Amino acid sequence: MDVKRFIALLDAGFYTGVPDSLLKPLCDCLLDELGEDPRRHVIAANEGNAVALAAGYHLATGKTAAVYLQNSGEGNIVNPLASLCSDKVYGIPLILVVGWRGEPGVHDEPQHIYQGEVTLRLLEDMDVKTFVLSPDTSEAEAGAALEEFRPLLAQGKQVAFVVRKGALSYDRKVNYENGNTMRREEIIRQVLAVSGDDPVVSTTGKASRELFELREASGEGHGRDFLTVGSMGHSSSIALGIALQRPDKRVWIVDGDGAALMHMGAMAVIGAIKPKNIVHIIINNGAHESVGGQPTAAAQLDLVQIARGCGYPCAESVSDPEGLSAALAAARDGDRLTLIEAKCAIGARSDLGRPTTTAKENKESFMEHLRAGR
Repeated sequence: MDVKRFIALLDAGFYTGVPDSLLKPLCDCLLDELGEDPRRHVIAANEGNAVALAAGYHLATGKTAAVYLQNSGEGNIVNPLASLCSDKVYGIPLILVVGWRGEPGVHDEPQHIYQGEVTLRLLEDMDVKTFVLSPDTSEAEAGAALEEFRPLLAQGKQVAFVVRKGALSYDRKVNYENGNTMRREEIIRQVLAVSGDDPVVSTTGKASRELFELREASGEGHGRDFLTVGSMGHSSSIALGIALQRPDKRVWIVDGDGAALMHMGAMAVIGAIKPKNIVHIIINNGAHESVGGQPTAAAQLDLVQIARGCGYPCAESVSDPEGLSAALAAARDGDRLTLIEAKCAIGARSDLGRPTTTAKENKESFMEHLRAGR
């Protein structure tokens, strides 16, 4: 279905959410049509944040907002759906648009498989009526589903369009870019050059894919790396858990701006504890690149000041290879919690692959490497 027709059917006065690759036509069109006018469209830090924004919109206007998300974000919306929006609490209507990654019978990456299996069940358990939007769904069928939803919305309930791969289309190709010059893969290459035998925890998306391929290319093996292929926003907390139990190891975090924003409270916890053996690198391209390149709020933030405010004793921002090299060397040779923001261009090479080991193989080799280093 043409996404413009889908948006016209929804007829929502406000859209908010976290971008998803299956919903790229919707996300691109919203940015084209509504721009970043915060009264009409907000790209949220996480999906729960989006639900709360939509609730505020309803409280202010009496109207229903649309919230878009990948199904991996369902966990982030459970609390505000159950304890805020439910008709047993405040009764705030919402239209959810959920990208169905890992749909049973459709090949996908390992982090999406179980989430895909429980997608509809989770929504049903939350008393959310669903309609599955397929590539062959007609505009009339989608419109009929929306008409069935209207009485539920009037009762203060939430409804969901669950979107299969290829169900939405947009006739304009959108390219996102910024003015930064460093490439993410080269930033990671520099990190590996100084981290040596230390453990590295990398974030969801292309950063972990590039890390894996860099190790493959150098024949180094993958035991030093934990690839956080799912659970976006949690790599820094995983690294903190490792660092606290292994104070003999310096732990390097390869984080992304969208991931750091998604659960920024993790930085406050890290900063309060101040583990001396963590180097937290946030590669900031101001974009949700792995799902299409749509902007994040991080392009406008001072992450260095945020880190310092959270208690990081050392934080700096770099925008060129020379500055990055100096900052990484200082972090390696230092003895205090450090944050490095690396300003990064949007884009990856076209032949970038995916890890060829399973998630469990990654876990086991990583744990074995840690044990061997005692």
